[in-house]
Amino acid sequence: MKISNAIRTTVSAALLIATPTLAFAHATLEVKQATLKASYKAVMRIGHGCEGTATLKVRIQVPEGYINVKPMPKAGWKMETVVGKYAKEYATEHVKLTEGVKEVIWTGKLLDAHYDEFVLTGTIDGSVAPNSTMWFPTVQECEKGFNRWIEIPAAGKSPSDYKEPAPGLRVVAPAN
Repeated sequence: MKISNAIRTTVSAALLIATPTLAFAHATLEVKQATLKASYKAVMRIGHGCEGTATLKVRIQVPEGYINVKPMPKAGWKMETVVGKYAKEYATEHVKLTEGVKEVIWTGKLLDAHYDEFVLTGTIDGSVAPNSTMWFPTVQECEKGFNRWIEIPAAGKSPSDYKEPAPGLRVVAPAN
């Protein structure tokens, strides 16, 4: 069967576009933009293990301003949370918050040949600067080694400038 040049060109272009995404698809957020004062479901995707070995632990640091965080348990995984003081007090409709979940840790086994998702839900506080990025530093511990997706870009840099960038969430103002 002959493949037309137009189809070959389209397929080649699609592969070129997808390749950088796949190359950097290590620890990523499913939805990369959220609105101030709104609920946000953070779905962290872990796309591979370390050096060909299984992932045994995933640790996600909760950024300041992401409040009322509740992690989703995963079947077959042990989950724990680290609770601590917020840098400031946050006022919600019902209560003032001075502490909350600062880190979530899942322990289990994810084979290198598979990917999985680790879920948190919470609220983006209205005090977060619009058009800013919240970073979710994530550490992946494996049978052999680890990946530390914790690099936060310096001013004028982008996540692609780093080997192990932290997953970022763009925060936008509510639509009027």
